[in-house]
Order: sequence, then structure tokens, then C-alpha cells
Amino acid sequence: MPDQRVTNQIRQQVGDRAKGCCEYCLSQVQFSPQAFSVEHIYPRSAGGKTQLDNLALACAGCNGHKYNKTQAFDPITNELVALFHPRQQQWAEHFTWNKDCTVIIGLTPTGRATVEVLRLNRPALQNLREVLYPVGKHPPE
Repeated sequence: MPDQRVTNQIRQQVGDRAKGCCEYCLSQVQFSPQAFSVEHIYPRSAGGKTQLDNLALACAGCNGHKYNKTQAFDPITNELVALFHPRQQQWAEHFTWNKDCTVIIGLTPTGRATVEVLRLNRPALQNLREVLYPVGKHPPE
């Protein structure tokens, strides 16, 4: 049987599970001018399945930068490592915020590689975080 497409029901389940946030940069759907995507963590082009344990909610920027990547080089050790996997790993184990919550800091080789490859600190995201933080809308709970 061919792999199924992402149905509206699956899309709803993934969005609910992610609590309306990109599972990589933690941007919130409610403050985004672009629609979020349900992305295949392990890409379909590499045999990834359309199953809940392989799907993540991603903003357009993270989805576009990730594309079909599953690995990248840690910028400190230059070691090839797996990118962050939202179904198998906890965000807080690999990332933290700087003091004013405008910059995501990678704590591990996986975190650092993911920050770089997905460009989790794109200028527009930093600007949005800077506006949302003082009014208590960022970071999301």
C-alpha cells in the first residue's frame, strides 16, 4: 500500500500535539504571517512514513531550511550528527534561550547543528521574539 498523504485529521493531531508551535524554533502559529506545515522528520524521499511518530509541525522557515536533511555538522566539533528529532528528543535537552529569549542556543552537538542548519535565529524571528517577550507572549509555555 502506498504511503498516505497528510490528511486533515493527521494535520489537526500534529497541530494539537505541538500546541500551535513550530517544533524546532518554537514560533507560534498565531503570530505567523505564513501557514505552518506538517513535515516528515525522516523525509519521504528517504523512506520516511506518514505516521504520527514521524511528523512535526514546522514553520515555513524551518521546514524550508530542513528540507530533506536529517544530519548536519556540529559547528564546534565538526562532527556529523543527527538533527533534532521532536518525537524522540526533548527540546530543552538540546536548546536553551539567551537571557532575553531572542536567541536559541544549542546545548549539544545535535542542538548546535540544528540551530545552524534550520537557521533557528533568523533575523525576523529574533525581531518577533523581541516584541513578544516583554508582553509575556514568548517563549511559549
